[in-house]
Amino acid sequence: MLLDVLDPLLNLLEIGGPIVWILWVFFILALSIVLIKLWQFFPLQAENTKDVELALNYWRKGQLSKAQSSLKTHRPVSMLVQNAMAGMREDQSLTLLKQALTCQATDKINQFRMLLRPLEVIANLSPLLGLMGTVLGMISAFQKMEAAGNQVDPAILSGGIWQALLTTAVGLAVAIPAVAAYNWLDRKVERISNSMNSHVTRVFTQQPAEILSINQYQEMQNAA
Repeated sequence: MLLDVLDPLLNLLEIGGPIVWILWVFFILALSIVLIKLWQFFPLQAENTKDVELALNYWRKGQLSKAQSSLKTHRPVSMLVQNAMAGMREDQSLTLLKQALTCQATDKINQFRMLLRPLEVIANLSPLLGLMGTVLGMISAFQKMEAAGNQVDPAILSGGIWQALLTTAVGLAVAIPAVAAYNWLDRKVERISNSMNSHVTRVFTQQPAEILSINQYQEMQNAA
């Protein structure tokens, strides 16, 4: 069974030459990156914010301890909301707290974006590399025709052309799923970033009376 799969693949690599070998390496790298990102994203359930919504509901009602304890801090959005609530309860400077939260959010987003750039490069280079293989193959086919002179065999030209076009097909076969995966992962990171910003902002804008009075007192002291 394995040989039935490997034989056509090895034959394809042999016919396509170095370009197809490079594209095959690109495919392995792209697949590895996608699997790594899936392994990173799915256990976190980063876009699941049910616990955050529940915590914010408690927060508005002034049930501060309950709000913090209901958060699942292994999730990035929940972690930031937890830190925001803890900072406000500890009477930290709002300016410093917001700066710290911004740094934490940036670090998390950079972690999520890790390896997306190489995936984008693979998606962009694969069709170009396949096209270069086709151009080189066409040049080789026409050189063979020229060498044959008047005794040109149409099979020489047709065989050379299909072998040349093979690299373009392989390049597209690598690029299309890589582009789809990159755009899906990039959009996922963007949604997580927006969720972080939205929910942390709500911690500041939906302050319970207890926190609000502390902040107002701090502002009066600073003004004095």
